[in-house]
Amino acid sequence: MMLNTVLPILLFAALALAVIGAMKRFAMWRRGRAAQVDWIGGLLAMPRRYMVDLHHVVARDKYIANTHVATAGGFVLAAVLAILVHGLGLHNRILGFTLLVATGLMFVGALFVAKRRLNPPARLSKGPWMRLPKSLLAFSASLFIATLPVAGILPAGFGGWLLAAILLLGIAWGVSELFFGMTWGGPMKHAFAGALHLAWHRRAERFGGGRSTGLKALDLDDPQTPLGVEKPKDFTWNQLLGFDACVQCGKCEAACPAFAAGQPLNPKKLIQDMVVGLAGGTDAKFAGSPYPGKKIGEHSGAPHLPIVSLDGKALVDAETLWSCTTCRACVEECPMMIEHVDAIVDMRRHLTLEKGATPNKGAEVLENLIATDNPGGFAPGGRLNWAADLDLPLMRDKQEADVLFWVGDGAFDMRNQRTLRALVKVLKAANVDFAVLGLEERDSGDVARRLGDEATFQQLAKRNISTLAQYRFNTIVSADPHSFHVLKNEYGAFGGDYSVLHHSTYIDQLISSGKLNLSQHQGASVTYHDPCYLGRYNGEYEAPRSVLKAIGIEVKEMQRSGFRSRCCGGGGGAPITDIPGKQRIPDMRMVDIKETGAEIVAVGCPQCTAMLEGVVEPRPQIKDIAELVAEALVETTATRPAQREAVEAV
Repeated sequence: MMLNTVLPILLFAALALAVIGAMKRFAMWRRGRAAQVDWIGGLLAMPRRYMVDLHHVVARDKYIANTHVATAGGFVLAAVLAILVHGLGLHNRILGFTLLVATGLMFVGALFVAKRRLNPPARLSKGPWMRLPKSLLAFSASLFIATLPVAGILPAGFGGWLLAAILLLGIAWGVSELFFGMTWGGPMKHAFAGALHLAWHRRAERFGGGRSTGLKALDLDDPQTPLGVEKPKDFTWNQLLGFDACVQCGKCEAACPAFAAGQPLNPKKLIQDMVVGLAGGTDAKFAGSPYPGKKIGEHSGAPHLPIVSLDGKALVDAETLWSCTTCRACVEECPMMIEHVDAIVDMRRHLTLEKGATPNKGAEVLENLIATDNPGGFAPGGRLNWAADLDLPLMRDKQEADVLFWVGDGAFDMRNQRTLRALVKVLKAANVDFAVLGLEERDSGDVARRLGDEATFQQLAKRNISTLAQYRFNTIVSADPHSFHVLKNEYGAFGGDYSVLHHSTYIDQLISSGKLNLSQHQGASVTYHDPCYLGRYNGEYEAPRSVLKAIGIEVKEMQRSGFRSRCCGGGGGAPITDIPGKQRIPDMRMVDIKETGAEIVAVGCPQCTAMLEGVVEPRPQIKDIAELVAEALVETTATRPAQREAVEAV
């Protein structure tokens, strides 16, 4: 009798408090800037996004995936049925049995959660998260026993008032964590915020098998648009919602190359610092790994206070933001699909555009881009010096070509010039109708944008788009994944919509169509390093391997390859800002390479080539895919003597 009287009051009181908490939490998120979302469509799409898109990521870890299905699925079903059966008094045997199954399923899942927490990996946050298994077990076990009379398994009122009191205590414990905690704070906060984060995600294009990796453009013509993010409230409200959805699993931490190198960045803590800034307070209660070299408890913030202070302690130190290589390993691994890189670049934009505080060689590089259209400050007139003997066709002469070969700023680097010459050799061997922009080509703007200089990026992008508009071509091909990504995914916001291919993809198409006569690679063993901006940013993993296979190379895969490839350390302007750590990222990657025993590393990016060749010898030889294909070309009668002299220099 006591159970039947008190339990409905307990359940509905918890629900009422949860609703009040939800309203308060939503008000916190809405401190951020406005964002366009599909309110109703997002909510309707949320179940599928949770069951399909989210679980594609979660399912990579079978243990936790199965645990989550049992625990979360059991809880949702148990919560609904508990309200019907015990809250509304629908004492139906079928509902009772179903509730027993749901709580039993939840209990089994909670046991696996408890096992995981017995000796948790270092990446998992502890603190309040350590009590979660106990709360799950208390709720599911107590509710299971309380439901036995409803299912007709035990008589009503069995055990007397003492057992009823114990069951009420267990249910109250679980309800306070699972209902109340979802909206007022605590480990279960991720369930409520996470569901709405999926519904109103910053990048809805990521769902349904889509890909969205291009940075969002700033409207520089609107004086009301802040130049980046200075304070937590400068983020859009759905970005703040996304931060609140973090489950603190630490998969981003485990994947982050900067964290592994001992640089002062931990993407998990960065997101939690944004949550601190959203609510106000200090990071003293953070129960995970600190930023390497930084103590926990010395930083604080509030919605209306600067995130980064250049003259004292704030929420985050500037060097934390500049440690990021923008490799997106954190985003790729995140089971809540949080966008860490967007947040970092947004904060960099403020430091660069408003404060002029780009560290080390950052300011020099940005000045070079403005003055000479290339980050190295080289005379623009030397952009085609590497091809003086190749008689490259120019777009201004041809006006039209099937392929526009985007050379990129590797044109000023002697090592990368070998790659460019090799690619020209391949294109000519396949009789491709191609041309280059020559001196009309400008930097793609990738480095400027990652360093936060949105103004310089947009200036470069618009000039390139204006130049490209003068000519007719079907496809842009580039040997630089960074230029490839920007041209393909970020120029569209300014009217530059093109078909863009990485050179590995285009060479794969040439091979598949029988346009290249290739011999088989002999001798040295080969491994392949996936560039971040080709793989994680654009999903191209197969074409480079297909090309290598076509010339007889069986790739000796590294343990961290494909979507889990370790960054070379060259992206996001990291070599320019040069934040020190305990070791260098390319050195760590070379350890991965050496473990395969390969004698050659095949690469597809000038940044990767430069970073890996910067590792102290002895080490494997670094060769671009274009170089390996050029070496495998079989000379035919179609190869003219004049062409032969030009390509032998490769």
